[in-house]
Amino acid sequence: MTDAALFQPVRIRDLTVPNRVWVSPMCQYSAEGRDGVATDWHLVHLGALAQGGAGLVMTEATAVSPEGRISSWDLGIWNDAQRDALAPIVDFIHARGAIAAVQLAHAGRKASTYPEWRGRGSQAIEDGGWTTVGPSAIAFDGYAEPAALDEAGIRKVVSDFAAATHRAVDAGFDVVELHAAHGYLLHQFLSPLANRRTDAWGGSLEHRARLLLDVVRAVRGAVGESVPVLVRFSGTDWVEGGWTVEDTETVARWAAEAGADWFDVSSGGVVADARIPVGPGYQVPLATAVRTATGLPVNAVGLIETAEQAEAIVASGRADAVMLARALLRDPHLPQAWAAELGADLPWPVQYQRAKPHRSAIRA
Repeated sequence: MTDAALFQPVRIRDLTVPNRVWVSPMCQYSAEGRDGVATDWHLVHLGALAQGGAGLVMTEATAVSPEGRISSWDLGIWNDAQRDALAPIVDFIHARGAIAAVQLAHAGRKASTYPEWRGRGSQAIEDGGWTTVGPSAIAFDGYAEPAALDEAGIRKVVSDFAAATHRAVDAGFDVVELHAAHGYLLHQFLSPLANRRTDAWGGSLEHRARLLLDVVRAVRGAVGESVPVLVRFSGTDWVEGGWTVEDTETVARWAAEAGADWFDVSSGGVVADARIPVGPGYQVPLATAVRTATGLPVNAVGLIETAEQAEAIVASGRADAVMLARALLRDPHLPQAWAAELGADLPWPVQYQRAKPHRSAIRA
């Protein structure tokens, strides 16, 4: 057993996650049939991350409805065929000793786009695009104007998240995360930069948070008491007059009362021209603020790229786990390398044992 905080298990409700190095959701834009169904790419991509030693492996943003996809090439979980394609991927993640998590999402006004390598921007209707929706008829910079959701449309969003949650649990996922960050629909309702409504879904912070809290309650009802529910927030919009870390702290407390267990704190995304002070660990203070305000566990994410940095974040109590993205694309086995560096002994597949560092090579 190592003293490294990064490789200690953590318990959430009835679930034990074997370590604190987790896979952040990363869009792959690889549902080639444009039907939201996972392919061999997703099996190999997510399976390799589980094999590399991550304690928790989370899918990309997985749409709860066709209109909730970021692009036509995104994963979905609004029908049983999509659920059934994800189930063997979940089984493989479990077989490698990792926890399987799904991020449920609705892109709102940032939907119906092309992947970056296909020419990022609004996807033309004639090329399979669709009219997007949002809290208000205000376009994201350079995108098509969305239709403002009416009461029935808002209620459908809540029921879509609940139905997707049922399918996720049926597929075997251990954890459900709700995407309320990066300028997607739940964040759009939270932020006054995107939500200009004057009804019960806009205006005050309580009204702007109403959709997220309704979704949290619906998802908690769908998963029961044993399955952890995470919420990913953008801790701030980085724009004056936008969503702030103080707003995040307040709404996170309300979300906890509604049934959320853990917060995954990122930032930005609701406007294109935010001035973001990007640098190593630049979002960690946002996560720490939410942890302090709520007393609940949080993830830190964003330019966490060394074992020493990650260990310091967790050991100091600034966050309870770290999420990695691009660093894991560069090296899916990074958690195993970090474990060796910090004196931990993560399991390796028997097929790879010949490459595992000897105990004598692992720093005591």
